[in-house]
Amino acid sequence: MTVAMSDNPLPVSVVTALYLRTKALHVEAERTGIIRDLLRGEASLEGYILLLRNLLPAYQAMELGLERHRGSPGLTALAEFRLDRAPAIEADLAEICGHGWKHDIPLLSAGDIYARRIAKAAEGNGMRLIAHAYTRYLGDLSGGQILQRLLARSLNLKPAELTFYDFPKFSDLAVLKADYRNALDAAGVLANDPQAIVEEGAIAFSLNIDLSCAVKAMLSSGPIAATAAE
Repeated sequence: MTVAMSDNPLPVSVVTALYLRTKALHVEAERTGIIRDLLRGEASLEGYILLLRNLLPAYQAMELGLERHRGSPGLTALAEFRLDRAPAIEADLAEICGHGWKHDIPLLSAGDIYARRIAKAAEGNGMRLIAHAYTRYLGDLSGGQILQRLLARSLNLKPAELTFYDFPKFSDLAVLKADYRNALDAAGVLANDPQAIVEEGAIAFSLNIDLSCAVKAMLSSGPIAATAAE
C-alpha cells in the first residue's frame, strides 16, 4: 500500500500513515480543553462525567458500524475483536451518577457531531471506520491506561467506576495492542482509497479536540448535574 504523505508517495502501513498525519493533532489534543485538565490531574469529576457521556454516542456509532460490516473482507478482523467500550461507558456512568445519568448529563452538540461523523464513515464499505478504530481503540490501549491511573488518584474513582479502561477478555494488553495494530494494518491493505482513511483520522482528532473544548466551555457555565449516585 502506498499513501501520499508528501509529493512522493511512500509505502507505509495505514497505522504509520495515520500516526504521521495526526501527530501534531495528537499533541494539540493533549494540550486542549478537558483532556489537558485530566492529564494534569486538574479536572473535576463533573468534567470527566460530561466527557464520558459525550464520548458514548461515538463509541456506539463505531461499534454498530463495525458489527454491520462484520462480513466484509476489510473489517471482519477488526469486528471480531469485540472491544465493546460503549457498554463499559454506560456501566461507569451508572456507577458514578446513578441510573438517571441519561437524563441528568447533557449530550453536547460536539458529541452529537462526532457520533454523526462516525456513522457517516460507516456508510458504503465502511473502510473509513479504520481511522476511528485507530483513534479511539489504540488510544484506549495506550494513553487510556495511563489516564485510568491518573483518574483513580486525582478523582478517587474506584475500579468499578473505571471499567471503560479494562479489557477483561484479554489477559495481556500489550499483546492485544500489537494484535489490534496488525489487524488495522491488514484492513488498510485492502482499502481502495487508503488516503481517505488517513484524512478521516485527521478529522477524528479534530472532532475530539472540538469535544474536549466544548466540555470545558460547558463546565464554565455552571453546574451540570449530580455527580454521585444516591
